[in-house]
Amino acid sequence: MFSRTDERLIARWWWTVDRVLLGAILALILGGLVLSLAASPPVAQRLGLDYFHFVKRHALFVLPAIALMIGVSMMSPRGIRRSALVVFAVGIVLMALTLWIGPEVKGARRWISIGGIALQPSEFVKPAFVVLVAWAFSERMKRPDMPGNLMAILLLAAFVGLLVPQPDFGQTMLAVLVWGALFFAAGMSWLWIVTLGGLGVGGLVTAYTFVPHVRGRIDRFLDPESGDTFQVDTAIESFVRGGWLGRGPGEGTVKQSLPDSHTDFIFAVTAEEFGILVCLIIVAAFAFIVLRGLTQALKESDPFVKLAVTGLIVLFGLQSVINMAVNLQLMPAKGMTLPFVSYGGSSILSLAYGMGMVLGLTRRRPQTEPVLYDLPAPHQRHPGMHAGARPA
Repeated sequence: MFSRTDERLIARWWWTVDRVLLGAILALILGGLVLSLAASPPVAQRLGLDYFHFVKRHALFVLPAIALMIGVSMMSPRGIRRSALVVFAVGIVLMALTLWIGPEVKGARRWISIGGIALQPSEFVKPAFVVLVAWAFSERMKRPDMPGNLMAILLLAAFVGLLVPQPDFGQTMLAVLVWGALFFAAGMSWLWIVTLGGLGVGGLVTAYTFVPHVRGRIDRFLDPESGDTFQVDTAIESFVRGGWLGRGPGEGTVKQSLPDSHTDFIFAVTAEEFGILVCLIIVAAFAFIVLRGLTQALKESDPFVKLAVTGLIVLFGLQSVINMAVNLQLMPAKGMTLPFVSYGGSSILSLAYGMGMVLGLTRRRPQTEPVLYDLPAPHQRHPGMHAGARPA
């Protein structure tokens, strides 16, 4: 495609980017488009929209998402860090505005309309938040006098402090888990582990005690007879009906009655129409991307790059696991999309931004050689100068 001697930006990008990881992500994106074609038409029909309304919108977001991912992957680590700071700052402001002017949907205020397009600011804040936290921890590792831990705690407080009032406890839990994973990777002490673990348990107990929405979901998960469990019960039924090979494309019936079949429960629709084998292939694709990303992170020598890639991959992997676990009734319902597969413009674009940063940070770059000073011969050294000392 490009010659190795080609000095154009696109050519240099092609020969330095992780093409295997890029190919896996693109395959997942295209697979999500196919699954959207299978899962979303009944939802559009129930809402009185064009039969392929959600499919067209999904495709409309895929093209700019791919362009965004490739564009971000061409940036330097410094450029990625700066973009994360801008996205985080703008996103935090928009999250605050959603509490005042955002429309209420299903009892939550998470969206804001910009130019006639509904966006969920918290989706874009997530990857930027991870990169900034990774930077804070890496600076603390490089310079012990740097208040990196405090900066990371303030970033978490700012993000979570705006997620809880929306309310969005699924994203809150995801942000806290990724933050904890980064803190662990940065070498936290056992005192921090115990303290943060206690705070996490205390926060969960507080949410269960004082937030009816959270209590209801946990109660329904622990005791299905205590409330409405229609969606999760129907999702489980789809796995039973589909079996190993599925009933065939377009032959599923669960999607006709499942309200969120194109978003939160697209994995269940996949199970009924394409079978458990295809679901396992999807799981393998997610696992491959996560393992590939973590392997690349281990090769990095720069603490910031290592932590940022680790955090972004953990974010991607945890969101995937949570969505699939909810579909299999292994976790309480969270209202979280399956990355690159579920319908959702904000989700697709933010994921493309996050994975673009992964591709950009893991690009092969020439290693900087250590600076060597030309020392004078032993007989030319100043009195009192020890070996290896640099002359003034």
